[in-house]
Amino acid sequence: MHRQSEIDEARALAAFEARDRAMDGRFVVAVRTTGIYCKPSCPARRPHRAHVEIWPDAATARDRGYRPCLRCRPDDVGRDRAAVDRAVALIEVGVAAGEGAPTLAALAGQVGYAQHHFQRLFTRQLGVSPAAYARALRADRLAQALAQEGRITDAIYDAGYAAPSRAYADAAGRLGMSPTAWRKGGAGKTIRFAVAQSTLGSLLVAATDQGLCRISFDEDEAALRARFPHARIESGDAAFAALVARVVALVDDPARPADLPVDVAGTAFQQAVWAALRAIPPGETRTYSDIAAAVGRPAAVRAAGTACGDNDLAVLVPCHRVLRRDGSLGGYAYGLERKKALLEREGRK
Repeated sequence: MHRQSEIDEARALAAFEARDRAMDGRFVVAVRTTGIYCKPSCPARRPHRAHVEIWPDAATARDRGYRPCLRCRPDDVGRDRAAVDRAVALIEVGVAAGEGAPTLAALAGQVGYAQHHFQRLFTRQLGVSPAAYARALRADRLAQALAQEGRITDAIYDAGYAAPSRAYADAAGRLGMSPTAWRKGGAGKTIRFAVAQSTLGSLLVAATDQGLCRISFDEDEAALRARFPHARIESGDAAFAALVARVVALVDDPARPADLPVDVAGTAFQQAVWAALRAIPPGETRTYSDIAAAVGRPAAVRAAGTACGDNDLAVLVPCHRVLRRDGSLGGYAYGLERKKALLEREGRK
């Protein structure tokens, strides 16, 4: 196997074996016996490792005499990323101008793809559809507008909504509260909580009627009130205890499936990062660079790290699965010993 100093071969091979789409565009895999190179997610049968070479990009592989695989089309990866980046720019321009986002047909036409194919491509790279990305951006603008002085109705129209009803519907699903409640800092919201003991220490679990809004180690009621100063904070009842038990069970077995309701707000970029975190299979890890690339922003490594740090739902949104490029644990809001323990419990590969 040919070694390249810029590539972690063990990680690259693991991604190739797992057909990890998040690693497409990060490197290519060349096969000596066939003379072709593939992207990591290629669906073809895996060759013997002794016949594999890892190269940083398609151009390097071609310089070594390899030709692109006709099945996975590795040369299209760069084109795919460029198309998604172009679509994101078009959506952002439309929303910023208050004109709304282009339709899927318009986006696909402008970047040169068929509609259904581009929908899948966009969703795979960013974790959300073009329409959902546009809604998130518009909700961000609404939240920013509501933070300023002025009438709520003006804020709604300035954010690009055609009618207040659509803004209230979006806000209820995304912000977890109405625009009026948002303006008042969450007044009128009820948050139930409990502090339970887990095998990794005390665990605060808090939720609104819509879903979980905070999971954290070593925090108490005072910390929760400081985070949500205008909400009504109540101790959870017996029914809430069942939800707490499911969250605590995740600490013991963070690899278990967890279909739990959530109620957290974030920017479009944060939402994409959190979706990328939840897409990491248990037992596997990614780097901050991988996460940035997975959400279509390969240069935004630091921002991806910040979004990981802004995660309100410890363990459920597994930011503990993100490492530094050199393989070290990096940071974790609740201590590196907990991060290490969670990874070990998942059987980190």
